[in-house]
Amino acid sequence: MLPPERRLAGIQPLLEEKAYCVVHAPRQSGKTTSFQALAKTLTAEGRFAALLSNCETGRTAGDDVDRGVNAVMLAIDQDARQQLADEMRPGPLVGFAAVASEGRLKEYLTDWAERCPCPVVLFLDEIDALSGKTLLSVLHQLRSGYQTRPDHFPQALALIGLRDVRDYRLRAPGDPEPGEPAQVLGTSSPFNIKVESLTLRNFTAEEVGDLYAQHTEETSQAFLPEAVELAWDLTRGQPWLVNALARQVVQATDRATPISASHVEAAKEALILRRDTHLDSLTERLREPRVRRVIEPIVAGEFPDESIPEDDIDFVKDLGLVTVGPAGLGIANPIYREVIPRALTAVTEQFLPVDRPRYFGPDGRLLFDQLLQGFAAFWREHADSFLGRQPYHEAAAQLIFMAWLQRVVNGGGFIDREYSAGAGRIDLLVRWPLPQGGAERFALELKVWRDGQSDPLDKGLAQLGDYLDRLGLATGTLLLFDQREKAAPLAERTAQSEVEQGGKRVRVLRL
Repeated sequence: MLPPERRLAGIQPLLEEKAYCVVHAPRQSGKTTSFQALAKTLTAEGRFAALLSNCETGRTAGDDVDRGVNAVMLAIDQDARQQLADEMRPGPLVGFAAVASEGRLKEYLTDWAERCPCPVVLFLDEIDALSGKTLLSVLHQLRSGYQTRPDHFPQALALIGLRDVRDYRLRAPGDPEPGEPAQVLGTSSPFNIKVESLTLRNFTAEEVGDLYAQHTEETSQAFLPEAVELAWDLTRGQPWLVNALARQVVQATDRATPISASHVEAAKEALILRRDTHLDSLTERLREPRVRRVIEPIVAGEFPDESIPEDDIDFVKDLGLVTVGPAGLGIANPIYREVIPRALTAVTEQFLPVDRPRYFGPDGRLLFDQLLQGFAAFWREHADSFLGRQPYHEAAAQLIFMAWLQRVVNGGGFIDREYSAGAGRIDLLVRWPLPQGGAERFALELKVWRDGQSDPLDKGLAQLGDYLDRLGLATGTLLLFDQREKAAPLAERTAQSEVEQGGKRVRVLRL
């Protein structure tokens, strides 16, 4: 456990300023734990009655304002019984039964602020679980009492959830029209009293080391520096991933065994294959239109064909799926970068006609040349039918190849993926362990030839050459998918050749 104040540094001044704010961050990033600890600390200091309450129980209320407001008030009452001393708690709920639901929450919070011996600070967690008229009523009642703080209303308040206010759902998904996207507020006006919208940052590399060092201190099991460095690199500090990797590692190793990078690598693969709830909740969103508009060009390595609304980009950032780096908009961390294409092709992968054993030699080596030949034969026969089934059309060819590669490599080796919007390519590195130790490495670059473009061969060779230099490899493979409408039939255009690029030997496979 790290002190929550490290990642909530901006919240303390807002509380002192009697401010109302919004804090949003992806699932499993430590929002609840951090605010629970903060509320406890503030109350213990004696200056505030600070309470964290969860609005999740109002999720099903929708447009039933009476039921929704009652659920929020009941949650506050129950949480206050657990977190606050008697003299700091709100009054009995029964006293507000006669108040109309549209003003009941306001009256309840007013009564609490007036009877409490110190200013009230309220943190409402999972606020975006509410929807419909319940959500609007709660926001309007909070806004309506704001001017009377701190004597007659909570001095400071934070709405905590996955989204910023403008992305709160006005209608729950599938209600009332199944299959339609959920309507969102699109504005902060119901809660335009907010001073700031804050996000909860990921752990730094140093903080990942601090967390793992606590395990070493308690158990004497060391995380080697290489393991900590790899854990940071794979997760980029995403709190759930940082903890899940460590948990997987320590459960799979004896306490007398120091944890190495290979242990972390194996734990990463186990997490991906297991598809825990956190990863599932992210991949479920990949087919949502506003998420797809942002993710598809990244996976394809292209710039978007049409303008993407800035709100869509902000929304996908808030989900924790993407971030802006030196190469532009890209997937937030290497684990997500691997999970996304595998999630998009999970069904396709099961239907691929892959005779896996034929791609391994008697000594267990990966027969990479035969793997490529096998894919080329499959592509000539089945490309059109499989391309039509892919949800991300712009990246369909690359996704199918990655699914094929995954079917062969899965369980024995690893695939590292590099892609970002506008990169114009996807770089893959297959790492296959050798029986005598060490590993073989096979580098590939995937490019697509689209209508209106010139032959991407020269550019692809230059890009692959740079990639090989970075990896310290002398050979690589360039796959060129011809997706032009007037491209020659597959049987005629499929060809393989070898060229030299900057002293490197490159196999070129045209498909």
